[in-house]
Amino acid sequence: MQKPLKRHEALVPLSRDHHFGLLLVWKIRQGLAFEVSLSRICNYLIYYVEHHLLPHFQLEELGVFPFLDEKDELRQEAEEQHEVILGIFETIKSGEEEHSANHLYQFAGSLEAHIRFEERILFEHMQDVLSPDDMQRLGEKISESHRFGDEIWEDEFWKKDN
Repeated sequence: MQKPLKRHEALVPLSRDHHFGLLLVWKIRQGLAFEVSLSRICNYLIYYVEHHLLPHFQLEELGVFPFLDEKDELRQEAEEQHEVILGIFETIKSGEEEHSANHLYQFAGSLEAHIRFEERILFEHMQDVLSPDDMQRLGEKISESHRFGDEIWEDEFWKKDN
């Protein structure tokens, strides 16, 4: 069993976002398992990405990752993962191949792997290499920019009886 990770308070808002990102992954997979119409799942995915995931990625790319050197391999890996996830999202959003279930599985798998990477590897790395002053400044940067609004979505396709 993996021991719980000790998260620096500066990174807690991002970890909270990650929790909701994993919930998105679960919802997509539930919808697919229940054979819900792909358009219902895709409509929710588009809403979620535009209102929650894009602002989260933007905060990381503009406010968090710059605390690491541009040549930092883990920073580069995280940025590349963002590009892959957003590429899959754009394919789904464009309606190519009628939102194939394959793309939804791909999106869910990529997002889950990315969140696990950031939580288990990137954030641990940041906590190791950044000074206490940098972590303090990082926390301030995150709290001044971080926003996670309430979710407004009525079609709960991920529930068995919907």
